[in-house]
Amino acid sequence: MHVFSFLAAFLLLRHLRKYVLGTPLATKWVALLNKGSLVTVGVFLFATLLFNDKVADVLGCIYLLAILIYLRKEPDFTPTHQVVKGFYPFISVIGVTLLVQLFAKSFYLEWNDYFGMALVGAIIYAITIWSTYKKGVKELELEREKRITEEKEKKFISIKKTELEIIVASRTAELMLQKDELQKAIKELQATQAQLIQQEKLASLGELTAGIAHEIQNPLNFVNNFSEVSIELLDELKSGLMQSLPKAEQEHATEILNDLTHNLEKITYHGKRADSIVKGMLQHSRASNGQKEPTDINALADEYLRLSYHGLRAKDKSFNATLQTDYDSSLCKVSVVPQDIGRVFLNMFNNAFYSVALKKKSLNGTYEPVVQVCTSKKGDRLEIIVKDNGVGVPKEVVDKIYQPFFTTKPSGEGTGLGLSLSYDIITKGHHGEMKVISEEGQFAEFVISIPLTN
Repeated sequence: MHVFSFLAAFLLLRHLRKYVLGTPLATKWVALLNKGSLVTVGVFLFATLLFNDKVADVLGCIYLLAILIYLRKEPDFTPTHQVVKGFYPFISVIGVTLLVQLFAKSFYLEWNDYFGMALVGAIIYAITIWSTYKKGVKELELEREKRITEEKEKKFISIKKTELEIIVASRTAELMLQKDELQKAIKELQATQAQLIQQEKLASLGELTAGIAHEIQNPLNFVNNFSEVSIELLDELKSGLMQSLPKAEQEHATEILNDLTHNLEKITYHGKRADSIVKGMLQHSRASNGQKEPTDINALADEYLRLSYHGLRAKDKSFNATLQTDYDSSLCKVSVVPQDIGRVFLNMFNNAFYSVALKKKSLNGTYEPVVQVCTSKKGDRLEIIVKDNGVGVPKEVVDKIYQPFFTTKPSGEGTGLGLSLSYDIITKGHHGEMKVISEEGQFAEFVISIPLTN
């Protein structure tokens, strides 16, 4: 039986030598594995010639087990552990057989055939594992060669493609240059045309808006004034002439007067809403004639942030939000119209607080409103970021939010002029840019960029 142990050790060492050949491990292991194979043959001859079969079997088992344990602990041979595991049943059967022969010889003689069958099964298992491993290695090698061939083909195709691209590029360089010049000229013409059209539209819209607003203002004042006066007259009627009517008629008359009072209150409410819209239209159509002056943007932003927050708190005592500010202390004073920029800040902050307040109402105490304000210097421009974690702006309306009278707020809660006016102040009044980044239900971020020198 020791013949199988030494043969298994010899074959295993030869397999490991083949495994390391052609790899960086060859320098370290080839010579050692060759010596190991010779040592295996020497130990086999030594054990066979000098000892009886039982002692030789024990030496063979111990020798093979030592090799298996060493290979299991050596990280260089980790990929061969599958083959090493195939010898575990073999070494286990040999070890158990030797122990039974030594300590229960009669039991061994009685079940000798079964021990032989177990040994044959372990050998077959080891051979099967070895064959499967070699087949897998061969398939991997074929796959590796296939990948190398494909990579060579791709590299060849890429080189040819590059050469063709260089030839095409060299032949069409002059045409591309002419095309770029024509495209540049066309873009300049289109930009000029768009600017003229936009200016014409804005001028016409401003004149129309101002005219309509002035025409609406007077009758609207009469509606508001007379509705308020009518409510006062109804109150006087309730406390005066109503008292002289019979009780049954008083109840009926009171019901009618209450309905009239309610209707007049609605008229007054919506009249005031219309009045705010008219004032917004007049403000939107009126070109700013303010003078630019050096302004501390950080102080201005902080002032209007607190003003907007406490204004909302005055209306809703239960509202709270975390204010996060990151002002660039290195910013110098910027030449702007303070009143106009303040109006922009107020619109931005009011919208942010409205958004987080709306989201807080829809959640059950698991949401913490946060409004962030950052200022920083980006080259020769000032960048102001106003971000909130509120309801965000729906993707389908992002391109419309700067249009006059467009609002995402419910009817009666917004005029649709705040962002439009802010956009005009930034882009036309201060030659800046204004853009929005938003994810519906998550956040909205408005980025304002204006030149540091106007």
